[in-house]
Amino acid sequence: MRPATALALCAALASTALLSGCGKETAAGASASPGATCASLAPLPDPAGRTWDNVKVVSGKCGPSGAPSTGYEVTNTDQEPLTFTLTFALVNGFGEAMDTITRTVEAVKPGQTVRRPLDTEDGPGSARAYRARITKVRAVPADGAPTGDGACPPSGVRITNDRGDAAMGLRVVGIHLANCGTADYELNGYPALRLLGEDREPVTGVKVLHGTTAISTGIGGDAAPRPVTLRPGESASATLAWRNTTTDGDPVDAPYVEVTAKPGAGPVTVTPELDLGTTGRLGVGPWTKTPAGAGASQE
Repeated sequence: MRPATALALCAALASTALLSGCGKETAAGASASPGATCASLAPLPDPAGRTWDNVKVVSGKCGPSGAPSTGYEVTNTDQEPLTFTLTFALVNGFGEAMDTITRTVEAVKPGQTVRRPLDTEDGPGSARAYRARITKVRAVPADGAPTGDGACPPSGVRITNDRGDAAMGLRVVGIHLANCGTADYELNGYPALRLLGEDREPVTGVKVLHGTTAISTGIGGDAAPRPVTLRPGESASATLAWRNTTTDGDPVDAPYVEVTAKPGAGPVTVTPELDLGTTGRLGVGPWTKTPAGAGASQE
């Protein structure tokens, strides 16, 4: 297992700062976009005393008007490129959450620091009336992670998870594999899974079951495994199922799952956010070819 990641993530968290947009990603101190700069970015103390591991607040002047702006900073101190996904809550002056926004910082190199201003994607100004608080950070190895520009990973396949369904303590999430390469891709059986905690270290004490019948019936993971051939552009999925029941003991959370599609394939880390309670069980169904025209709501 690679060393635990030390994440330095700087976000718009100061309760006195409002949002102001000024373009795209920059390296520290660099120009954000033509006609818009992010100057004099510096850490600010958090007057409310909120703290997160390795989190700083950065503020400066952005845009042609030189208006005050708050941004976030991501530093990768791991030894491999990482893709970061950050979730922010936008809150009003009463501290009420009005909306959430997600930002992705792709393929941050080891030792690299990236700064970005915080704004909504539909244009500058749309989030300026709200303050922002970071609510979740996820970092996965960039090799195989979904990319915003649609580029296919070197493996020729893209692996993602959908948002899943939840009812009465039952959780069902799909793992999706798309052949984005130029050659056929063969699957047969079940994906191999390794559950990882917040620090991307292995989670122990959970039994991964082949099939989902022991978790619940009729949820799509009960079929016997069979060979699957994916031509370029085709996809397959496997069902994860669990219950988040909590009785005696400490509940187990595994936000990350390392998925190995087949023997010899490289692992890809996805974020299905498993809240396994104290059940100690996770069911996984076999790879099943996705019917033509079918889609999934993916993260």
